[in-house]
Amino acid sequence: NMITLYFFGRVMEPFMGQYIGAAGFVAFYVSAIAVAILPSYLHNRDNANYRSLGASGTVSAVLFAYILLAPWSVLYVFILPVPAIIFAVAYTAYSFYAGRRGGGSINHSAHLWGAGYGILFALCMEPALAGHFLQQVLHPLSA
Repeated sequence: NMITLYFFGRVMEPFMGQYIGAAGFVAFYVSAIAVAILPSYLHNRDNANYRSLGASGTVSAVLFAYILLAPWSVLYVFILPVPAIIFAVAYTAYSFYAGRRGGGSINHSAHLWGAGYGILFALCMEPALAGHFLQQVLHPLSA
């Protein structure tokens, strides 16, 4: 999580900072923690055996906000180069699948809620990102 935050946070903090300042980026990060974990907490609040702690939902918010900016940038998944938009689709599909399957100790729901929050936050901050993203996705060679 922290390696991902290091690489993508370095891009997103100055980008968001021009709109909301450095403290605003921290507020985005902290609020993403709550947004990512809250649905799982509410769903499992009566389950004494349920535990969920981590930053993965928050890191998903930062990563997916980045993907909105640069959908054709290359992410290295393990050692394989993957376009960010392809990674986003695959990661979302896997998180849905793994969350429905259950088991394990990973809160896949937090990844999804964090990703959605990152996208919505970025779009609320700069609505023109929607057009930019669509333009980039439709014209990958000009990216």
